[in-house]
Amino acid sequence: MASSQVDSINAKKDGGIRHSGEKKPCPVHAPGSGDVKRGFRKSRNNDYVKISMKEAEVNRLPAEWWKTLLLFFYITFSMVLTTVVITAVHEKVPPKEEIPPLPDTFFEYIDRVKWAFTVTEVNGIVLVTVWLLQLFFFQHKSIVLRRYFFIAGTLYLYRCVTIYITTLPVPGMHMNCAPKLYGDFYGKFWRVLNLISGAGMSMTNTTIMCGDFLYSGHTMVLTLTYLFIKEYSPRSFWWYHLMCWLLSAVGVVCILVAREHYSVDVVVAYYITTRLFWFYHSLTTQCQCSPNNYLTKTWWNPLFNFMERNVKKPVPREYGWPKSWAPACLKNPCKKYSMVQSTRDE
Repeated sequence: MASSQVDSINAKKDGGIRHSGEKKPCPVHAPGSGDVKRGFRKSRNNDYVKISMKEAEVNRLPAEWWKTLLLFFYITFSMVLTTVVITAVHEKVPPKEEIPPLPDTFFEYIDRVKWAFTVTEVNGIVLVTVWLLQLFFFQHKSIVLRRYFFIAGTLYLYRCVTIYITTLPVPGMHMNCAPKLYGDFYGKFWRVLNLISGAGMSMTNTTIMCGDFLYSGHTMVLTLTYLFIKEYSPRSFWWYHLMCWLLSAVGVVCILVAREHYSVDVVVAYYITTRLFWFYHSLTTQCQCSPNNYLTKTWWNPLFNFMERNVKKPVPREYGWPKSWAPACLKNPCKKYSMVQSTRDE
């Protein structure tokens, strides 16, 4: 009799009468009861309630290639508009015989080297090739690609404004600008196509167009490509960063040595490129809802919100073979190892 009374008392303590062999039910947490610590409600038995999350909430870095395609059209439009503006500004450049080059402090101490600009363009080709190879093995290439497209496209739009509102004379007497076409619309159209096909490089033997000096497009590409290479590569690859920095720095210096741009063109290009890159990536790491975040006042902030809406965490520096290209043995290298481990454990 005494033992049955003890059993009934224990059953009441456990939350109700239980038949022998039944498992103890999970504890129910009433609101306002229990121990609360750091936002988690703690039960008597140190159990936590498991909250199931949707797959979309867990995957915080969706590829969204359709956004990347839209940004590709954006940078294409910016580059085509730049070539159109360059063709229009070329008609306004004064002849070098009437208005000589402006005084430049760098030109006063360094003599011109003819082959220096070829070094700039070769360095640019090498740097862009290295960036594309790095991007091929990058796991989140879609996100980084649309960031590159947006920043580069915006820089080209800025360049359209600066070269159109102020036309500078040629920086050196060695420059032989193409003849002016004035009202020849058909000839200007073919010049635009010629610039696009030659990627704006002199080594492609395209027509030399003058007037697109402030600011330097070559400096912009060299600087921006290096910044992306360093940002999305492992921090321990210091030798890799140093090599890319040397390619970029030597290319920028050779622009001045070749006297293809004024010093102010290079300085302004470096300043605008680095600030736009740092502003954009600062927004990816800061709370945009804060009233003290003045970076959200930029005109391109709505476009930024469109691109980064579903990127809920910093992009990790993860590399590997693309799943659609990798051999079967490289897609999941740890699968066989886990099978061997489970066999040994059994």
